[in-house]
This record gives sequence, structure tokens and C-alpha cells, in this order.
Amino acid sequence: MDVLHPRLLVSAFAECFAFYDAVLPEALGANLAKGGPDGPYAHWDVGSEGVLSMLDRGFMTEVAGTGALPVDAAAQDRLMLVSRVADVDRAYALCLAHGGRSVTEPADRPGWGLRAAHVRDPEGNLLEFQSY
Repeated sequence: MDVLHPRLLVSAFAECFAFYDAVLPEALGANLAKGGPDGPYAHWDVGSEGVLSMLDRGFMTEVAGTGALPVDAAAQDRLMLVSRVADVDRAYALCLAHGGRSVTEPADRPGWGLRAAHVRDPEGNLLEFQSY
């Protein structure tokens, strides 16, 4: 089970995919588990553990509600911490109880094949809790 793994939010998906798909297998022994150069999503694993996932930033701006912000590093998310949890609703509520801010309430996302919620920590970093 992937307890916590980074997800890069990128604008140049094809270029970033080519970079990580060339580097991760040789440097870390990671294999492409899902996705391809056309995006919007890809992830690499070592064995059964997630090492890195990547998502087109434009896709996430819709979910995070940041689509109206300028497309520069200071305004848009570049990284999201993703955690697979047993209970998305419980993790979401726990975050809110400890100073997190809601981005998206827990919801089934059939197109993603999972249930997810998004919050921001007190610093504004984006977190996703998911179960599948």
C-alpha cells in the first residue's frame, strides 16, 4: 500500500513524462505502472510501492479551484502530497479539526476509480486523501 507519495503537478506533461520515464527506471528501478506521454496522469512504482505520480496541472486547477489564478509558480500548486487511507471522510474531518482548509469534500470519483478529498494544510500545501 502506498502510504504517502509525491504527485508532481506539471504544465509540460509530455516533456516531464519523457524525463521521468527515462530517469526513474535506471536511477531507482521504478517502472511505469500507469499512464503515458499524452497524460493527464502517470505513475511509477518500485515493486508495489508508489514512487512518483504526475498529473497535468490544468486538470488539478479545476479540482482545487485555482483555475482563475495566474499560471506561474507562485500562484499554482506544483506538488501535492497524496495519501491512501482506509476512510477518506475520517481523514478529511481530522484535517479540518486540526486547522486544515477544505478544497473539495469527500466524493466518489468514478473517472479516477477512487474516493477522494482535498485539503490545504495551514501553510496552504495541497493534500489528497484517497481510498480505492
